[in-house]
Amino acid sequence: MKTKFKKVLIIGSSALKIGEAGEFDYSGSQCIKALKEEGIYTVLINPNIATIQTSDYIADRVYLLPINTHFIEEVIKKEKPDGIMLGFGGQTALNSGLALEKLGILKKYNVEVLGTQIEAIENSEDRQKFCQKLSEIDVKYPQSKAVNSVEDALDYAKKIGFPVIIRIAYALGGLGSGICRNASELKKLASRALSYSSQILVEEYLEGWREIEYEVVRDKYDNCITVCNMENIDPMGIHTGESMVVAPSQTLSNTEFHKLREIAIRTIRHLGIVGECNIQYALDMNSEDYRVIEVNARLSRSSALASKATGYPLAFVAAKLALGYGLHELPNSITKNTSAFFEPALDYIVIKVPRWDLKKFRFVKKQLGSSMKSVGEVMAIGRKFEEAFQKSMRMLDISVDGITASRTKFDFEDLEYALSNPTEERIFAVVQALKSGYSVDWIFNLTHINKWFLYKIQNIVDMEKKIKEQDFKKMDKAFLLKAKQFGFSDRQIANILEIDAHDVYLKRAKFGLRPKIEHIDTLAAEFPAKTNYLYLTYNCEASDSELKLKNSIVILGSGPYRIGSSVEFDWCCVVTGKSLREMGYKTIMINCNPETVSTDYDESDALFFEELTVETIYEIYRATNPKGVIVAMGGQTPNNLSAKLRNVGIKILGTSTDSIDMAEDRSKFSSMLDKLEIEQPEWRELSAVQDAVEFAKKVGYPVLVRPSYVLSGAAMAIATDDNELIKFLHKAVDVSNEHPVVISKYLVNAKELEFDAVAQNGKIVCSAISEHVENAGVHSGDATLVLPPQRTYLETMRQIRDISAKIAKSLNINGPFNIQYIAKENRVKVIECNLRASRSFPFVSKTLKKNFIEIAAKVITGVKVPIDDNMNFNYDYVGVKAPEFSFTRLEGADPTTGVEMASTGEVACLGDDFSEAFLKALISVGYKFPIKSILISSGSIESKAELLETCRSFLKLGVKLYATSGTAKFMKSNDIPVEILNWPLKGGSPNAADYIKQGKIDLVINIPKNFQEEELTNDYIIRRTAVDYKIPLITNRQLAMRLGEALSEKSLNDLQIKSWNEY
Repeated sequence: MKTKFKKVLIIGSSALKIGEAGEFDYSGSQCIKALKEEGIYTVLINPNIATIQTSDYIADRVYLLPINTHFIEEVIKKEKPDGIMLGFGGQTALNSGLALEKLGILKKYNVEVLGTQIEAIENSEDRQKFCQKLSEIDVKYPQSKAVNSVEDALDYAKKIGFPVIIRIAYALGGLGSGICRNASELKKLASRALSYSSQILVEEYLEGWREIEYEVVRDKYDNCITVCNMENIDPMGIHTGESMVVAPSQTLSNTEFHKLREIAIRTIRHLGIVGECNIQYALDMNSEDYRVIEVNARLSRSSALASKATGYPLAFVAAKLALGYGLHELPNSITKNTSAFFEPALDYIVIKVPRWDLKKFRFVKKQLGSSMKSVGEVMAIGRKFEEAFQKSMRMLDISVDGITASRTKFDFEDLEYALSNPTEERIFAVVQALKSGYSVDWIFNLTHINKWFLYKIQNIVDMEKKIKEQDFKKMDKAFLLKAKQFGFSDRQIANILEIDAHDVYLKRAKFGLRPKIEHIDTLAAEFPAKTNYLYLTYNCEASDSELKLKNSIVILGSGPYRIGSSVEFDWCCVVTGKSLREMGYKTIMINCNPETVSTDYDESDALFFEELTVETIYEIYRATNPKGVIVAMGGQTPNNLSAKLRNVGIKILGTSTDSIDMAEDRSKFSSMLDKLEIEQPEWRELSAVQDAVEFAKKVGYPVLVRPSYVLSGAAMAIATDDNELIKFLHKAVDVSNEHPVVISKYLVNAKELEFDAVAQNGKIVCSAISEHVENAGVHSGDATLVLPPQRTYLETMRQIRDISAKIAKSLNINGPFNIQYIAKENRVKVIECNLRASRSFPFVSKTLKKNFIEIAAKVITGVKVPIDDNMNFNYDYVGVKAPEFSFTRLEGADPTTGVEMASTGEVACLGDDFSEAFLKALISVGYKFPIKSILISSGSIESKAELLETCRSFLKLGVKLYATSGTAKFMKSNDIPVEILNWPLKGGSPNAADYIKQGKIDLVINIPKNFQEEELTNDYIIRRTAVDYKIPLITNRQLAMRLGEALSEKSLNDLQIKSWNEY
């Protein structure tokens, strides 16, 4: 034990959002483990209830509270920690730490900052100070100037010449940054950027330069090493979080590699960083000229990637260094045989590819640039670039079988445009160009993607041609092996030759061609190492791993984070693994997401960093011979694989595959409900547009349109008349040709409820009912959830329990499940049923302090569990889960909620009553109180009437109300004083959009008049302006009403500072 610290406060990163996602659950969890190993009492503040780090077995004390100076100070006052960790919660934690220092709070309570000191953080975050520090040691950086006004920005841009790039100080994921090629683009971007920050940076834009990153670790004795260097496949101008990244770098010469390494170490020493940081370079393609772009004095998404790519536990080591250890004093916890004072060697190649979900948003700009838009990422490992690259494409779960030869076809009409304007699909345009015979030089000139990578993709395209020329019956072992070495899956080879994938498998099995199992040992096999960190490859002679996995169970992870499947499923996987190990099983984890805790080296007995495809899972299953596979914990991705896995002879543990299919297939599930005499909204399964129109006329609009088998409401829509219906059908039918489309009657103004439970042999053993604040019509992932329910009739709850018991029995459920209900006038109908853990499992488990996943793990392995299913009346507190939206980053997207899911993360807070928990949750997702002014456009006449009381309660609180014309007229006729603002498109002043831009409005309430506004209306402009200028926006009237009530009952000082353990 080295440390004088007895109690340390760790600041988390709050809800997952674009630019700040699961990587901070991973780094924070490792930090807490490292502190606990030293016997330090750990206190965590993080309202993200879905994370592993907010579990009861990680930190000693957890505060599910907003991360801002007020709440952190109150926790410090109460807990009296001696130290604080700021480097493990992303930009959120770093910015909070800087604010605490500025306000003198850390000094006042005598709290020491551990690791990198405030001064060093400021020197890396404040652009002027940063450039000053670099010039002291003769390190080059882009020509730039920090400015505070649009005029100064324009003057400087003219001086250095366009194009320029705008950046914000202290921002995460390139928020507010962008490339400006002329004065009008600069005016627009600079005025918006200045609404987030008082200082912006105008800097030279190094178009087409390579982007290189080094991860550097330094201790207080000035020992310094680089753990990993990485290269972006995409050139400068595309944010590193949006880029495909390869480690180790492939195109650097030996002198370039050592030059940049030396500069990295010199810079980090000069800045005085202790722990881990990341340095980003721009490197000229044609000379050795370079610029240092930035240094992150904290763990970042790149460090999570570097950690997983090398096997070096960066966050764990960084936490120990922050306590005062030296690198030479720490063992390498992966190898167990060497110290942490070494630079990892890689005998394999790693590729990270981002996952985007831009198709979910109306009006969003698809072009990629210096601001991040991706919601997740995958990491593939191979012994050859081509092999890893093809794997990474399959891992994304975007219905492609590889970079080429997929059943899903990409077709770019204007190739030149597709190549010169980067979007999430540009890499497929590169393939199309190569297949069409365009030269590597031509593609390079349009994309600036290094020719080395383009030639590698050309190799894959050439191999595809060779496969096409083969007669499958005569194909020999050597040729098939070569195809596998280039990353072609059995399915891809079958697609090329137009045969069945199973035939390719049979031929491969006959030749004895199996992938070899290799392990990542951080030492390129130079020293013996104990490691359980594995991948499959066809590019080596023999497996180097002896697997001792008797009595094991495979858990399938969730794959890349995306909208609809995020950290909550990683929590389910990690808890399952922990429970299985406690019951004496060995655990095998298969996942490909580097941001997760489930892919941490110490969470399972064997970790396969691999794709979640039938071919790969089968090869791992065959090599490890487990008792079975669990598909119920990783969300929809593993769930969708269950039938295919069973068909190839894999044992699925828990609820049977037939039951899963019965619940997922809408017509089968619906017939079952009819037999059980359970009500459901009227529906039909149809494949012709005319039939759909006739059905809608019969039941009456609105109707809900959806394809079978969906994830997070993909391609769902509400239609209010024939025109809308016909339009959506054309959209939905493209989504799935094998499955016809389902149309159901949509109930207006109904309540939606969630039933989360675990059943054993068809009998429910534990359950929870949560209600949505918003009426039905908002996707359950975007709804504000309340537990126990506050506004639901007892009779409604009784019906829900009865119906759920019937469904559980009928499907003979063994494991976790979730049913969504709709209730109106005490009549309950079933919307859907998922026979897997749902996104609300962490929320109900932690709120009720009853771990549903631990119980489910026992059930799945056949352990008899007692029935513990009391109604939730004996709780004297309330939990509220609120969604986090990342609309600010999704340029142009219409920020409304509907049946398609849009949120990227969530928080949940506890309180003595609903109002307290609700306000805490809203503050956690960015609402600012007190509110002094509100702009209201209240939508339909019914909605205007419902909001009258809310407006009166805001007035009593002294809030000034502004409204657009129709709403203002209605309010004035009801004696509510408001000031009228003109619609944005009408022009003139006072204008609604201008008032938002000028910061005169604290909250915008804008209730859309219909379900999907397809045109760029006044309402859209108001909503978008609010989001662009970071003003809280409410688009749901129930939410607005609850807010009015909560603010009338509680002020900020009434929100108690209680840890989760105290409720």
